[in-house]
Amino acid sequence: MDQKIKEQILHIRDTGLTNMFDIYMVQRLAYENDFYEVVNFIEENKEEYVHFILYGDD
Repeated sequence: MDQKIKEQILHIRDTGLTNMFDIYMVQRLAYENDFYEVVNFIEENKEEYVHFILYGDD
């Protein structure tokens, strides 16, 4: 996971609009914020995304 995707995920988290384990809502918020890389990353790397949310590293 590159730095840009991490920053975008953290931006979504900081909004407080969703539980970060609600993957569909995270993808929707990412799409609405033009974070298309996050949408694709989660679709292709769900396990890596969940690991990042749980442990803060990749």
